[in-house]
Amino acid sequence: MGNLDLHGLFNLNDKVALVTGGSRGIGYMIAQGLLQAGAKVYITARTVDVCQQAADELSQYGPCEALPADINDVAARQEIAAHIASHDGRLDILVNNAGTAWGDSYENYSVEAFDKVLQLNVSTVFAMTRDFTPLLEAAGKKSDPASVINIGSMDGLHIPQVHGIGTYAYTASKAAVHHLTRHLAVELGPKHITINAIAPGFFRSKMTEKIFDNFGDKLESNSLLGRVGEPEDIAGLAIYLSSRAGAYVHGAVIPVDGGTVINHQHS
Repeated sequence: MGNLDLHGLFNLNDKVALVTGGSRGIGYMIAQGLLQAGAKVYITARTVDVCQQAADELSQYGPCEALPADINDVAARQEIAAHIASHDGRLDILVNNAGTAWGDSYENYSVEAFDKVLQLNVSTVFAMTRDFTPLLEAAGKKSDPASVINIGSMDGLHIPQVHGIGTYAYTASKAAVHHLTRHLAVELGPKHITINAIAPGFFRSKMTEKIFDNFGDKLESNSLLGRVGEPEDIAGLAIYLSSRAGAYVHGAVIPVDGGTVINHQHS
């Protein structure tokens, strides 16, 4: 075996990526990482001005374009796919990050809220992957496959210890994302497309802002590493999974939580 091309292993030069929910939080962190690794990145978000502002900020790291849309809508997904097809002809990396959560007491938790969470967090992840498979297949090679990264959650691996307010739909949806990832691996592998899920622990974002305000110290102590996630932690894994370095990782669910789930199970 000759020398390993370590720079090339993690290089995303000339690759094209789409990050849903890329205007903030983990999606923004991943988009920045992909850009700095050399990829061209499209980001989606429902709010036009927020999506465009994020793309403008991210453009300092590389070519980033806003494609504001409600990806729950089939016509919106088709429009994004047509745009990428006409400009690039392929898609090397799809990051299914867009998601939502709902918290309420067990007695008051509404079916409507449950359905809304499952729609975006699970059904739309499936629809995005299916609808963009032709563009991913156009990019994938046996030695350098295209990549789908689904963002699950450590809460899909354990039951969060929150008293009074339950996130029943969120935890169920993220567990479903993990299993959907494994199921889709059977479909996509022969097409030279890898698919994996990342199960993040706590990272600072708009979604977790109130949790950090109320339980910041506990979030750190619950991690076996004594800290919460930093942008480099999530961006680094996304780069790995979508680069030549991760070309043989397929159908995996990878926790990025500093050992929080293990600590929870142990306590």
